[in-house]
Amino acid sequence: MTLEKLRDQIDVLDRQLVELLSERARAVQMVGHLKAATSLPVHEPARERLVYANVRAANKGPLPDIELTHIYERILDVMRALQRNELASERNALALASGSSATGLGRGGDRALGQGTGADAPETGLKQ
Repeated sequence: MTLEKLRDQIDVLDRQLVELLSERARAVQMVGHLKAATSLPVHEPARERLVYANVRAANKGPLPDIELTHIYERILDVMRALQRNELASERNALALASGSSATGLGRGGDRALGQGTGADAPETGLKQ
């Protein structure tokens, strides 16, 4: 196979990954709504350990398990931030609707406290 054909294949796979990550993000947002309704925390380390175990069990290579785990650490970090931002936006909207000031941090509030997803990270995809 030629270099051009392989790069075309990679481009198609990248578009598929973007769609799958977007689908995962939508599911994560729905989970966040359920967590808010039941007062569950955004960060659940036991659930994350289960995700890593599932990913490693499904891994047939060529990526080593540790590298795949590193990729998923970043994915889960971004998904947690998405949940926090979504929930903070909801809290702010509810507070505005009720006429009181919001207690949430709002969009990017975790980053303002130095707990973001990494200052050296490439663009996040959040639209300003």
